[in-house]
Amino acid sequence: MAGFKKTAGAAAIFVLMAAAGAVAQDAPPPTVTVETLEPQSVTLTSTLPGRVHASSEAEVRPQVSGIVTERLFEEGGEVEAGALLYRIDPVSYEAAVAQAQASVAQAEAQLRAAEREAERVQTLSERGITSASSEDDATAARDAAAAALEAARAGLRTADIELDRTEIRARLSGRIGFSEVSEGALVTASQAMPLTVIRTLDPVHVDVTQSAADLLAWRRREGPAANGQRDVSLTLADGSIYEVAGQLSAAEPLVDEKTGVVVLRMSFPNPDGLLLPGMYVQVEMPTGTAGNVFLVPQEGVSRDRRGNPTALVVNAENVVESRDLSVLQDRGTDWIVDGGLESGDRVIVAGLQKIAPGATVTPEERQDPQKQASVSVDGQLDVARTDAATEAGGQ
Repeated sequence: MAGFKKTAGAAAIFVLMAAAGAVAQDAPPPTVTVETLEPQSVTLTSTLPGRVHASSEAEVRPQVSGIVTERLFEEGGEVEAGALLYRIDPVSYEAAVAQAQASVAQAEAQLRAAEREAERVQTLSERGITSASSEDDATAARDAAAAALEAARAGLRTADIELDRTEIRARLSGRIGFSEVSEGALVTASQAMPLTVIRTLDPVHVDVTQSAADLLAWRRREGPAANGQRDVSLTLADGSIYEVAGQLSAAEPLVDEKTGVVVLRMSFPNPDGLLLPGMYVQVEMPTGTAGNVFLVPQEGVSRDRRGNPTALVVNAENVVESRDLSVLQDRGTDWIVDGGLESGDRVIVAGLQKIAPGATVTPEERQDPQKQASVSVDGQLDVARTDAATEAGGQ
């Protein structure tokens, strides 16, 4: 009896295994989503971090000492070159101008007296009444008086300049910052702390850093064209794209010894004042054009144990093959691949978990999301039209 049970159990197991094998043989190949690739030309870009700087900046400092009596600008507003910003108490400088004017008048009177004396001595000398030494002394006194007058006039000009500097004016047009002093504050000539700062914010500069190795590769690839101006785009700190394109305007001819990077300067129009000095941004700069490359979706690329990029491709027999890729760089949600693929290759982008190289699959081409959305909308409209026609017919 026991032997019969064992035989029956073995028979049951055999039947189940046979049934499972039949099911496995009848199961269709797994379905995967693929994207058919064609070679194309792609503009290579480099994303570089940087900071915004004012295109011009002027620190306002007093050139004379005194008490600030008035501030005549609105903090944070726009000022024009030559606009009056501060007034310093001018009383002592007005007195210096008056003293210098008196010195000029005194020097002029002394010069006139010396000239008359020189003329009288010359007349006497012509008559033979006086000696040559007296004539020389008179001439020297006249010349000394003329020099004294010039010195007095220079002192007057200096006093006028000092008085004029009691009115501190803007040397630059732009946006003015906060005032560091208030009315009644004592300021000194050429002090270390500026009274305020004026910055020109349209346009602005963006300084970015690029490794010397990348710069060499770029210049070798582009040749003489690498030194010309080119349009660049800007990504703001919140991830949004700045609407106005800028230009590469200059490159610092120096490599930082510690970091091995070169500073590049971009210029961006800033009519709305959106870009402010110190703001962190990212610049996307075109560095060349790559031809005969493929844009492979990033979800279709994986890494092997050594970190090399690979992709699974469906061949003409619908069999999965593994391809080793050569990746140049990323571009949005794609990788720019310049090796390992051929025109018409179907790269698997979905369903990778249930397949392996050598497996037979059923490929389905991935649809463009925009086309799918359009088809969905059109389908909904067709359904709505059908429902409306049905209701109209029923009525």
